[in-house]
Amino acid sequence: MASQASALANPAPLGLMGFGMTTVLLNLHNAGFVPMGSAILGMGLMFGGGAQIVAGILEYQKGNTFGMTAFIAYGAFWLSLVALIALPRFGVGDASSPTLMGSYLLIWGLFTFIMFLGTLRATKVHQTIFASLTVLFGLLGFADILGQPLLTVIAGYEGIFCGLSAIYLAAAEVLEAQFHTHVLPVGPYVAYPPQALPA
Repeated sequence: MASQASALANPAPLGLMGFGMTTVLLNLHNAGFVPMGSAILGMGLMFGGGAQIVAGILEYQKGNTFGMTAFIAYGAFWLSLVALIALPRFGVGDASSPTLMGSYLLIWGLFTFIMFLGTLRATKVHQTIFASLTVLFGLLGFADILGQPLLTVIAGYEGIFCGLSAIYLAAAEVLEAQFHTHVLPVGPYVAYPPQALPA
């Protein structure tokens, strides 16, 4: 949540919805409910990728380093994931091996863990999103490296929870902006004290 009033609109709900809805859709596939298809790829390209990058640029204009880094990075993740799936089908490069794909996912897990540490100064819902996303990347990465499809299915259910958590936070921020009061609980927000920043 924004800790102070601003004349600018809050771009975070856009980024959170882009991340959350795309994550739920992909993990419906990972859990075995739906096959991989153009709906997932299109969502990853336009909403998970494009909308998050737009949200990140707007967070930059507001001076929010965490929001800028998270939204632009995860927007780029979705664009790169679509490219990894689609490009080999067009004959552009070979498909990644399971070990390479697992390494790709685990390095994103490392990035997400670093971002999770940043949420220790944010709401409980922020912490839930980034903690569950760290676990999700770990499960998916090891599923590929170890060749364990069951881990992918488990990751699918965990990823649905992660995505729904992001959708919940987006809803909370939209409703707060509309009604000018807290509507959905998100846990206490701990603002970083300006006086604690190094000179």
